[in-house]
Amino acid sequence: MKPVLLIDFGSTYTKVTAVDVDGEKLLGTGQSWTTIETDINEGLEKAVANMEKETGKLDFEERYACSSAAGGLKIVSVGLVPELTAEAAKMASLGAGGKVLGSFAFELTDSDAKQIAELKPEIILLVGGTDGGNSECILHNSKVIADIEGDFAVIIAGNRNTTDECVKNISGKHKTYTCENVMPKFNQLNILPTQKLIRDIFLERIITAKGLTKATSLVSGIVNPTPAAVMRGIQLLAEGTKDEAGIGELIAVDVGGATTDIYTICHGTPTRGNTVFKGLPEPYAKRTVEGDIGMRYSIHGIVEAAGIDRICEISGLSGDEVREMVDRLSKHTDEVPNDEKTEALDFALASMAIDTAVDRHSGKVEEVFTVMGSTFMQTGKDLSNVNKIVVTGGSLIHTKRTDEIAANALFTLNSPQSLRPIKADVLVDREYIIASMGLLSEHYPEVALHIMKDKLEDMGEVESADAKAMQGGGIADNEAPSSGFKPMTDANCHGF
Repeated sequence: MKPVLLIDFGSTYTKVTAVDVDGEKLLGTGQSWTTIETDINEGLEKAVANMEKETGKLDFEERYACSSAAGGLKIVSVGLVPELTAEAAKMASLGAGGKVLGSFAFELTDSDAKQIAELKPEIILLVGGTDGGNSECILHNSKVIADIEGDFAVIIAGNRNTTDECVKNISGKHKTYTCENVMPKFNQLNILPTQKLIRDIFLERIITAKGLTKATSLVSGIVNPTPAAVMRGIQLLAEGTKDEAGIGELIAVDVGGATTDIYTICHGTPTRGNTVFKGLPEPYAKRTVEGDIGMRYSIHGIVEAAGIDRICEISGLSGDEVREMVDRLSKHTDEVPNDEKTEALDFALASMAIDTAVDRHSGKVEEVFTVMGSTFMQTGKDLSNVNKIVVTGGSLIHTKRTDEIAANALFTLNSPQSLRPIKADVLVDREYIIASMGLLSEHYPEVALHIMKDKLEDMGEVESADAKAMQGGGIADNEAPSSGFKPMTDANCHGF
């Protein structure tokens, strides 16, 4: 037996997972409060002690860790055009595991600078212009950023012809890093170098600033951002290794107390005829973070997005009950469901968190009319043919209604233009192992893949009720969405 310890230093909990890489099996898991204000090793030792109540004493040969302590690395992106370089910067930041506090476009104003200072970022990602293209905007913004007070680093990843001058403008005030342009040519993304640099800065800033220096002596490898570890695990599960296939294209949903994270591993190109794509090409591995959608810290954001009437409808509670309980849970963020009413409310909240977050992540299609007749315009990823949904998070793990909640990721007539799946198999990460398997995959990818395939619970297929009704004739053709778009069901996909 060769035990390996995998550690996730979270903002609230430190979670540990032990695996036997020789036997390719999960030995046990445990958790304890993250003791970031004192000595982070205290929480780690308690988590390991809790796990060893199940596993017995283990002598770990290797230890690997990730962290989202104190909310992760806070990033502000500054670009030229919102739909182009600013969006490319946002993709790079989220894909690297950062938390994007804000995204600014065009020339920064005094009020923009004031807002950025108030956000207190740890990194400003400065982009803008293709190589050899527009230079005025990024140069102006570099001067504004130089005068913003705060302890942050600046990554310059825009028009290469302006890099030296941007460095000269900023370096005397803030630490600067340079990187390849995130969009060197029009509509051509180049975000991987920036993602790698953000992870490198994570090591410099988060490990020191968040008290993880004491823990680095305990681990065998580099401490990674938790979202990056999750992305690695999700991508391994989808793609597999050179010797073993993964499970194919998928959507992963992590509903947390403060945010709801969505990951997709798929190309997302148009799947139906008569459709053209608009905007930046989508990354094959994509992550979005909904900072206003969470089960406790951001509970009011779910209610605002879904509407209190919808929460009442799903939960069966009155408006007064919902308001009182939501206010209480926002103040007592560690409270877990302990009665039927709280369980009903959490079911409604988790359902609408997934509905909102997946809808925002998914591509959209709209009917447009040209001289050649009508056609469809797609922006974002087409997820309609993705048939695997992986879910995690306390509200989905600790309930018997996981499949019902997960079904809210599917197509709905409430958002008929959203390119969401019609039906999919639901896999549940009940033991919180995806992040740890992402860590393990850097050294033992086959073992990590085998453990995920073994431990993720398959709850079977869920199907969109609205799409099923349309397919079965429950909605007549003349009652279809006004956009003209209908989901790709067997009843209407002929001719494509």
